[in-house]
Amino acid sequence: MKAREIARHSVLAVSTIVVASPFLWMVLLSLMPPEQAASGAISLNIDFAAAQANYLAAITGTSLPRFLLNGVIICTCTLALQILFGAPVAFALAKTDFPGRRVVLALVFIALLLPREVLVVPLFFLCYQLGILDSYGALILPGAISPTAIFLMYQVFRTVPEELIQAARLDGLGYWSIVWKVMVPMSQPVLAAIAILTIVGRWNDLFWPSIAVTSTDLMPPPMGVLAFRDEEAGTHYGPLMAATVLTTAPLVIAFLVAQRRFIDSFAGSAAK
Repeated sequence: MKAREIARHSVLAVSTIVVASPFLWMVLLSLMPPEQAASGAISLNIDFAAAQANYLAAITGTSLPRFLLNGVIICTCTLALQILFGAPVAFALAKTDFPGRRVVLALVFIALLLPREVLVVPLFFLCYQLGILDSYGALILPGAISPTAIFLMYQVFRTVPEELIQAARLDGLGYWSIVWKVMVPMSQPVLAAIAILTIVGRWNDLFWPSIAVTSTDLMPPPMGVLAFRDEEAGTHYGPLMAATVLTTAPLVIAFLVAQRRFIDSFAGSAAK
């Protein structure tokens, strides 16, 4: 094996250990008795009774199943709206010439550069004016139109041959039919990437939900995990880590299911 390959694999191994260590620590803490978890001592000996108690406390001690359901509702609705609004916009930018097209495209690029925190105050007042604060609408609306989704679909749509679109028009397909029957089905890898980015972003979002909702029944998973903090008794590390494992598991599963298309979509975008 060449020295360059050894160096590359060594860097990869060290990076993997650094990235995976917090997750491994989280899982091990969720399997320990409370006193051992609080001490920070790590052991590979699994205490099955303590693990069962921790996970049972995570599920029954708070409304964790409800928090997970809220996360599914928020992510599903947000992703559906991003594709619903993003696909026609991306197609218009990629394959039609209309007045102001360059301006709209520039606005999409600018929106990609803006941190979400910059828009918190206007979004809060918008939700207040619409009367949707402390509702699912307040949690879904800010992510309904995604510059990232529009940009990724735009990158794919602009590579579709014009001949294919002209053939679809000759077959009698209109604008909307071409978008949903031709363009979107051809964009499955990038849709997988959008799905992963949306699910991870919305599932892990704590900042905006802490502003937009106050009802326990509407809290997403990250806010639900905070329920294991106790100002008087301290943090319950075992149930807290168990709850964190349970809230992280859907993200890991989602990525494992879509990882090939996720990686292919970014590799294809880089090649273009």
